Amino acid sequence: QVQLAESGGGLVQAGGSLRLSCAASGRTLSMSRMGWVRQAPGKERAFVASITWSTGSTYYADSVKGRFTISRDYAKNTMYLQMNSLKPEDTAVYYCAADRRLRLGSTYDYWGQGTQITVSS
Repeated sequence: QVQLAESGGGLVQAGGSLRLSCAASGRTLSMSRMGWVRQAPGKERAFVASITWSTGSTYYADSVKGRFTISRDYAKNTMYLQMNSLKPEDTAVYYCAADRRLRLGSTYDYWGQGTQITVSS
């Protein structure tokens, strides 16, 4: 099992920035990738970004490319999401997730509890 703990959510004005962190613990050696998935009110969960744990290769949803940056500190088993130029449509609960396989999209084996991001206009 892998346990995930997110931090860094909150309220920000449009155009502002926030940084999310996700600390992984437990069987972290089993992780192949980690990522962020968000769920806006009344909508399904949607892929935001992911990172291959061993190589650091990154992938982004088109809606956040150029504004969000995913990164990881391999030694600390911690993943980050730097979010710049935030828009009201970025408002959602953001979930940290980890996968034992290198899959695409928003399918993961392990999930954090989620953190609320609210972007005011």
